[in-house]
Amino acid sequence: MKPHVVLFSFVVCATVACCSWAQVDSGVEGLTPEMLVDLGRVNAVALSPDGLMIAYTLSVPRAEGDDPGGSYSELWLTRVEGGEPRRFTVGKEGVSSPAFSPDGRWVTFRVERKQAHDGVQIYAIPVDGGEARALTEHKGSVSGYRWSPDGRRIAFAATDEEPKDVKEAKEAGQDWEVFDEDPKFRHLWLLEVESREAQRVLSDDLDVTEVHWSPDGSTLVFQANRTTKVDDEFLNTRIYSVSAVAEEPAVAEVLTETPGKLAGMEVSPDGRQLAFLGAVSRNDPLAQSVFVVPLGGGEQQNLTPEYEGSATRIAWQDDKTLLMVAVEGEQNAVHHIDVASGKRTAVAWPPLIIRSMDVVGDRWAVAASSPQHPAELFVAGSSGEAPRQLSHHSAQLEGVRLARQETTQWKGADGWTIGGVLTYPLDYEEGKRYPLVLQVHGGPEGVSLNGWTSAPGYPVQVLAARGFMVLEPNYRGSQGRGVAFSKADHDDLGGKEFDDILAGVDALIDRGMVDGKRVGTGGWSYGGYMSAWAATRWTERFQASVVAAGLTNWISFAGTTDIPHEMSVVHWDSWWFDEPELHWQRSPMAYINQAKTPTLVVTGAEDVRVHPEQAMQLYSGLRIKKVPTQQVHYPREPHGLNERAHQLDFVQRVVGWFEKYLEVPSVEGIEQRRD
Repeated sequence: MKPHVVLFSFVVCATVACCSWAQVDSGVEGLTPEMLVDLGRVNAVALSPDGLMIAYTLSVPRAEGDDPGGSYSELWLTRVEGGEPRRFTVGKEGVSSPAFSPDGRWVTFRVERKQAHDGVQIYAIPVDGGEARALTEHKGSVSGYRWSPDGRRIAFAATDEEPKDVKEAKEAGQDWEVFDEDPKFRHLWLLEVESREAQRVLSDDLDVTEVHWSPDGSTLVFQANRTTKVDDEFLNTRIYSVSAVAEEPAVAEVLTETPGKLAGMEVSPDGRQLAFLGAVSRNDPLAQSVFVVPLGGGEQQNLTPEYEGSATRIAWQDDKTLLMVAVEGEQNAVHHIDVASGKRTAVAWPPLIIRSMDVVGDRWAVAASSPQHPAELFVAGSSGEAPRQLSHHSAQLEGVRLARQETTQWKGADGWTIGGVLTYPLDYEEGKRYPLVLQVHGGPEGVSLNGWTSAPGYPVQVLAARGFMVLEPNYRGSQGRGVAFSKADHDDLGGKEFDDILAGVDALIDRGMVDGKRVGTGGWSYGGYMSAWAATRWTERFQASVVAAGLTNWISFAGTTDIPHEMSVVHWDSWWFDEPELHWQRSPMAYINQAKTPTLVVTGAEDVRVHPEQAMQLYSGLRIKKVPTQQVHYPREPHGLNERAHQLDFVQRVVGWFEKYLEVPSVEGIEQRRD
């Protein structure tokens, strides 16, 4: 399950660290649900080859009167040395994957323009503005691409068009699906930019997810797997190489054996080595270690053994040095790694959470957030200068008074030091006890970081504005503390990891900050599981719960999710049929007889990660036991909420639920949604 991310940390020995940022003094009292769902953010970034321009995408929420759907995405360009960013696309569409051509004359991007082409295609627009033109006319959708070093070709992955006879059969009502058959592979193609002719690269079926070129343009290195299943993409993706100059489709070769999850990779400037992020074992929850392997094949080397952090991004600075971005505790850290020795050298980095990054030489383009704003565009460099903000797309936050936010630590199970992010009530008074709401991240390999913590699924600042203290705990199993920490909940889900959370609640009670009789919890996915677990197994400790896309029965979950292997192998480190008693004992439904906690249950109608049947079990059980409950089922939504109306309803409903059951007076502008 996907993580909830939030960033930054100070060390304290008891409960709370010193304040990490000052409150904004203004006339607007706190973040409202409407403000939250209307915030945009910078997503993908790309530096020009000369490092003087940056292209980026901006997520723009739909307006109230728009058709249902997720946020739009726009293409913007700006110059590093100053000037106002310019929007390069118009209209309500979803732009993604910005990149510059090697000569710096064009910016390319992916977009679906139904009036011109079927599916998502690659478009190009001159850097000085003008009309965008399509480079691909593929019959299916392009999912990713990469320019060749000489700018003459583009390697891209794309699904194939559905055969005509299959289309006609479906239109005639023969639209049944046979599970695990008729896979739609993302095949690898090469486009000749001048002629716009494309040819398939591989003779065999591989589902390609990421592709890179060797510096001389002779070889393609890519990640792929033999099926199109999400479970296999998590666990069975491999690194392959193939000739980029063969006249006929070729057979790819596995470059190096990898035991588990994979993430980003980069070819060295001299073309001799490949650096990649990977797991150290089959049951490693994250691709959090940095490896290098000769591009021609050979033994791989782990550059970060025993590292008590989690690598998230890598880039070559030169042939001998890697730049590594990592999560350490509740903050980001940046290091240089000497490839020969594995020695790490810390690079100064301020309290910003890095959402995306591109590197050209010593210059970095970064989309990053802080406690004051969602992700904006920054420019920085490895020479140590402070990041400089280039975009200001969160102008609606100017004049809004935000609640105090900081990092905190406490002693969890076995005396382990556990950390998290603490947000105070907006008008916090020293010595007064407040109701507490836990906002628990998913995964369990997610992490809460001390940057911009609020999202429609996790309305932290909205809750703080309504008088709640909010704790986002990074229990064992989370990202950011190294491999051993992320594996520490194996075969113990809901065990010591939940003890870590309870210890955080107790620490705030002992400090005199929280009223132990007014504690609520909420979260999505695995965070929803934790909240269902709190409402049943630990019902005497919690007076309100919000379970969103949460697991409630480990045994039925294993038969209805799209990731049965990932959840069993990586997180449980066992199968339910080998340990049925333990899996049932760690299921919230096993404790439905004792449940007393009022629980709001939320599902997305199209969720294939945590099937809505999990919510239905909990809701039905609570109703039978006459525990206050409500189930909200959002149409068209997957494992989360994309549509503005749904997001707004969820935030308002959540705040109303906690206000009602934690006995906090309703604030004007927040409707208690009980219909």
